[in-house]
Amino acid sequence: MWENVFYGNSFKDWMISLAVIVGALLLNKLIQILNVKVFQKLAARTKTRFDDILFRSLESPVLLGILLIAIWVALNRLETPDKFHAFLSNAYHILTTLNVTWFFARLLTSLIDEKGKATAEKEAEKIGKRFDIRFMPLVRRTILYLVWTIGGVMALKNGGYDVKTLIGALGIGGVAIALAAQDTMKNLLAGITIFVDRPFLIGDRIRFSGIDGFVEDIGLRSTRIRTLDNRLLTVPNYKVMDDAIENVDSEPMRKVILKLGLTYDTTPEKMNEAMDLLKTLPQRVSFVSSGDLVVAFTEFGDFSLGITFIYYIEKEGGIYQTMSNVNMDILSTFNNAGLNFAFPTQTLYVEKA
Repeated sequence: MWENVFYGNSFKDWMISLAVIVGALLLNKLIQILNVKVFQKLAARTKTRFDDILFRSLESPVLLGILLIAIWVALNRLETPDKFHAFLSNAYHILTTLNVTWFFARLLTSLIDEKGKATAEKEAEKIGKRFDIRFMPLVRRTILYLVWTIGGVMALKNGGYDVKTLIGALGIGGVAIALAAQDTMKNLLAGITIFVDRPFLIGDRIRFSGIDGFVEDIGLRSTRIRTLDNRLLTVPNYKVMDDAIENVDSEPMRKVILKLGLTYDTTPEKMNEAMDLLKTLPQRVSFVSSGDLVVAFTEFGDFSLGITFIYYIEKEGGIYQTMSNVNMDILSTFNNAGLNFAFPTQTLYVEKA
């Protein structure tokens, strides 16, 4: 029975080739168990994360590589037609190159993901807000495209194909696509610039080109902004980057200029009392900076004595709530001190004939 011939090979040769493939499958199962039970646990004990990533990235390509070698050995030892043998050789070289490419793609993307996670945590601690890491998928995809393009070209070359003609065709096609998609490329490049330069983050309030609102999303093509009247705008990235951008949330403190008017019957002593109350206001109202206050008797108006009060709201305080607290404090302390606010009045003198 062992010497019976099937398709040009003895039954014994077929069984040996089958045993080689089955042995490779059993070896793969053993490697999987060792990787989970031994190698990954040993790697977890080290301080560096590189060995953990390396073992995770190696597992699948190694298993596929062992299987490819087993299939190559099993079929190569059999008597096969020359055309099939040539096809098998080309396929083996192509698949082996793609398998190596797969390993490098897995390794590089895992390292990028790990770096992005570490950077996000570091930036979150540094600036106290969520670091926008969504440019990392862009980098990840770019690396993947580059690795697989190089690997694909090398695989075709190792498989005996002429890649010069293919590269030339791809170059001409790339130029045609770039010309047809100029706006898309402009948006893509502008999106990369936003991700790299980070003029603003998600959640920041920005102003540009008459638009004032909060950034809800930053994509590769467009940026979504929720305006102050609660309308959602989708703006192409290149329009965002072509204009000057004011990041309102990046200001250290908010400057507020307040004009107050007292009645003309206010005495100099009462005017000084009013200015003293304004100078001590940061002691009574939270989140008002005690530095850089400006309090000055600035004008004799048509119907009032004008006081200019300039103060700064600290970044931790809510803008509108702090302004409301300041105004309530001024109203309360001025009323208690007998200081009267002026309002537009006219006095008419009628002369009798």
